[in-house]
Amino acid sequence: MTAVADVVEAHRIPVLLRLTPNLYALAYRLMKMVPARHILREARRAGTLTAGTTVVETTSGTFGLALAMQCALDAQPLVLVGDPVIDARLHRQLTDLGARVDIVREPAARGGFQAPRLARVAEIRAGIPDTFCPEQYTNPANPDSYSLIADLLVDRLGQVDCLVGPVGSGGSMCGTTRYLREAGPGMVSIGVDANHSVLFGQDDGPRTLRGLGNSLLPANLDHTQFDEVHWLGAPEAYAATRALHRGHALFMGPTSGAAFLVGSWWARWHPDALTVVVLPDEGHRYHDTVYDDAWLAANGMVGPTRAAPREVATPGEGTDGWCRFAWRRRTLAEARDGALAEVVGS
Repeated sequence: MTAVADVVEAHRIPVLLRLTPNLYALAYRLMKMVPARHILREARRAGTLTAGTTVVETTSGTFGLALAMQCALDAQPLVLVGDPVIDARLHRQLTDLGARVDIVREPAARGGFQAPRLARVAEIRAGIPDTFCPEQYTNPANPDSYSLIADLLVDRLGQVDCLVGPVGSGGSMCGTTRYLREAGPGMVSIGVDANHSVLFGQDDGPRTLRGLGNSLLPANLDHTQFDEVHWLGAPEAYAATRALHRGHALFMGPTSGAAFLVGSWWARWHPDALTVVVLPDEGHRYHDTVYDDAWLAANGMVGPTRAAPREVATPGEGTDGWCRFAWRRRTLAEARDGALAEVVGS
């Protein structure tokens, strides 16, 4: 059991690194191991997950990898439902760990692949007598799991003035923010999203940048936790990912690059504040894309990018590159209505 615990902990517990005098990186090998392990453990305690139960979940990213690793160690059957954009290397890794990967081929008219994937999960579960679905988007155990990370930050740094991180399911940023504010209620929380993601009030649209953003609103996303929201396109995120590697020797994925771009900008403008940026996963899946100059050039990802975000008055204006909106811990409806009122009254 010691070897099993060591494998999981090596991926679950991030490394805290100082990048500049007031900017720290919370660098994970695999951030999604935090909620995956916690959700499965809680399910076992509740009796909804036993030795013969098949775990079924929708994911085309690192939450699936975290589940596959934990389920392989526990000899737990696993079915993952993804879509065609799943990375080929990740697909091979998942199947090698023993997971069955089911690919949904047709998107919905609205909402992309998310809704068909959820429907496929329901269909699969209906055909298997004993199943458990972690439901990362709605399970409160997802954000709750990040109390561990908040404790780590408080223990190492004392007080965090600003937390910056990408948003997908809402679990990591909402959970870590909520627990950190028990020690410092004034802490600033900045969410990093993708252009054309519905998470913070934009219409759903095509997104090259993967690993953050969403086509459906997850229940675990608590909008009132956020002070600011920044939206990015793929070119900015990819360039920042490479800059993070060259400048700090951190080999991370593009969600990490997106968060680093926003966090380093905020830290420069607030030199007296201690800023922590969340770097969710490493860059090994991106050797042939983000870290390949020829691929970047061939896909139109090379060119000038903004040195600072463009301020926008409404979330809907933030669909073009790096944009910033003052969210002010409001609900989604309040932010939309408040933004409209500010424009009308200006």
